[in-house]
Amino acid sequence: MKRLVLTFDDGPDPIYTRKILDILKDENIKASFFVVAKNALQYPELIERMKNEGHCIALHSLEHRHAFLCGYGYTKYDFSKSLELLHNMDCNIRYYRPPWGVRNIFTKIFVKKHNLQMVLWDVMVGDWKAGNTPEILANKIEKKIFDGAIICLHDGCEKYGGVKGSPFNTIDALKIAIPKLKEEGYNFVTVEEFLNHA
Repeated sequence: MKRLVLTFDDGPDPIYTRKILDILKDENIKASFFVVAKNALQYPELIERMKNEGHCIALHSLEHRHAFLCGYGYTKYDFSKSLELLHNMDCNIRYYRPPWGVRNIFTKIFVKKHNLQMVLWDVMVGDWKAGNTPEILANKIEKKIFDGAIICLHDGCEKYGGVKGSPFNTIDALKIAIPKLKEEGYNFVTVEEFLNHA
């Protein structure tokens, strides 16, 4: 059975994340959401829905700061405060993806200290950029994937440099790509399912 891991960074967002969750529910597939802890705190109902619908919730930092701009003290605070906020929402966090995939010399220390596993990606299609249509994004996804690929998309990138409204293209691209990928025999699994049954 061919597997794909669908992941979303930067949310939750009250508009985009909800629409993505609707699609995943309609398609009966599970995904992994790498959430920004301060956004999670703002929209606890979306975190609750993710849990109730069987998605994996993972960490994407406290407030999406670039690791190169953060020293030891802030990096330590970033991890501890994020995990505190998410644990208070009954999330058992086991996976971490740094903003932009960037790590500093302290990142590894705190990943290890908090018993997290760092998860990056295999496929990224620039869904936060201008000039993408849903068709272009769906086509990029279909061309780049392979059995076992971890796909990184975005459900809340506007705050962090993404083009305003760009997640709407991501949402419509999913409507095109998911049925096609299912037809091709791909099964969608969470990061947790993938890593535990590699």
